[in-house]
Amino acid sequence: MAPKHHPTPLSGGDRKALAKELGRSRAMTTILAGQAAEARAKGEALIRQADKLLCEAFNERLWSDGGPINPSPAIDQALNGGYPWLEIECSRCRTKRDVDLAGLRHPPTTFVHDLASRLRCSKCAKANRRPPATLLQLAQRPRQAAPET
Repeated sequence: MAPKHHPTPLSGGDRKALAKELGRSRAMTTILAGQAAEARAKGEALIRQADKLLCEAFNERLWSDGGPINPSPAIDQALNGGYPWLEIECSRCRTKRDVDLAGLRHPPTTFVHDLASRLRCSKCAKANRRPPATLLQLAQRPRQAAPET
């Protein structure tokens, strides 16, 4: 955007006053932009903390009540809250596995509890069975992989 043109006044006093007001305006612009950036950073930190607390509350409800809990955090809320992994268990063979929420092909607004019916066990799929997965918890990091024998 082109800067606004202010016609230069003819008298010297008016020119000085205009230059002074333009300087004040530019200084206020810098100050207000800095305050806006601070407020945005604080707001984003608060949203991140709220998403983290939502994920922790979901894990507690999931542990105490069992089964998929509605409402649950959305995928983007879980990622923003620092819980990018979902621990699931096959309802048939009891194989536990970690799912990277960032790698799923679902919209980021999909709720975590909706994933329970969509995630399937790859081990049972080889035996032509497709049992649904059971949600265990949201996790900040994947579990240690068990050594395969």
